[in-house]
Amino acid sequence: MARRDYYEVLGVEKGADDDAIKKAYRKLAMQYHPDRNPGDHTAEEKFKEATEAYEVLKDAERRARYDRFGHDGAAAGFPGAGAGMGGAAGYEGFDLADALRAFMRDFGGGGGGFEDMFAGEGAGPRRGQDLRVRLKLSLEEISSGVKKTIQVKRKVACETCSGSGAQKGGQSTCAQCGGRGQVRQVRSSLFGQFVNIGPCGRCHGSGTIIEKPCLKCRGEGRLVDASTVTVDVPAGVAEGNYIPLRGLGDAGPNGGPAGDLQVHIEEKEHEVFERDGDDLHVEVPVGMSQVALGGEIEVPTLGGTTRYTVPAGTQSGKSLRLAGQGLPRLRGRGKGDLHVHLRVWTPAKLSARGKQLFEELSKLEEGKTPKPGKSLFERVKGAFGG
Repeated sequence: MARRDYYEVLGVEKGADDDAIKKAYRKLAMQYHPDRNPGDHTAEEKFKEATEAYEVLKDAERRARYDRFGHDGAAAGFPGAGAGMGGAAGYEGFDLADALRAFMRDFGGGGGGFEDMFAGEGAGPRRGQDLRVRLKLSLEEISSGVKKTIQVKRKVACETCSGSGAQKGGQSTCAQCGGRGQVRQVRSSLFGQFVNIGPCGRCHGSGTIIEKPCLKCRGEGRLVDASTVTVDVPAGVAEGNYIPLRGLGDAGPNGGPAGDLQVHIEEKEHEVFERDGDDLHVEVPVGMSQVALGGEIEVPTLGGTTRYTVPAGTQSGKSLRLAGQGLPRLRGRGKGDLHVHLRVWTPAKLSARGKQLFEELSKLEEGKTPKPGKSLFERVKGAFGG
């Protein structure tokens, strides 16, 4: 089985600095450390793999050899490298004990090492889950800003037990953790003592045991509630933006703080306009006589319509820019533009009189139609002159 790239193992870019490498390794080591995953051989292998990658990439000289020659180059000078490589499991002689020793060297001991890394996790009331809802808006609503009322189902603290999950006097301090919500385990090894601090398995980190569950919430401490929430949407938002509403997510278990409600913006497809950032685009059909003779046309905008004078001889496909007629930019930095794309409209059916006029026009145009090419529009400008 091929060995994985060390940068891939740690989840960092090839040009990552020392701090990024150390931070990435620390995160993986906390996740896969054997003390946190007793008996899990897969976690042990991941811990060894991450430590091996860290040992190479944190050393400038060894990292340079690895970048140039790959795993063979990094083997020189590796702890326990000996005669060669140990296949997919790593360098020969680099085992779990080496990985633990390397971890403790950089992250353990000295007043607060490994114990402090895991301290506090799972202690006390936990924060509730964030909720996510989608809100579809029209371009008109996005242009002006809008206030919307939405209905949200979320978990709220039970009023009967104030979120504790227990009847009055129906809970006691957890005897296993002494009310701390955490348990501390010390394991001795050849390289010293390892301390693992994690949530208490009996009280699940709350520090209390429910002996008489609340009759209304059945010990959960929370109930599902459907309520309405008002959202103030600022002008200029775009699809992918979201509005965080603090404390309107699920209430936390055991009286913990509530999470947030995230309102994610979606845009409804518009019948007339297409959006490009803060700019809008619209196609406006114009008659042949309008572009040939020039004249006023009516251009749609989000706020209604506006008049625009088309110069005589304007060609189909001509784009006009109406400054400030687009969408407002967030935080009041002006507006985008409206791009008007003119498309010459050709009548599908002609009256007898219309057909006669087009036949006369055809005789006037004979021989003056420009040939296709790069400079088509330059030649069109003078095609009907004189």
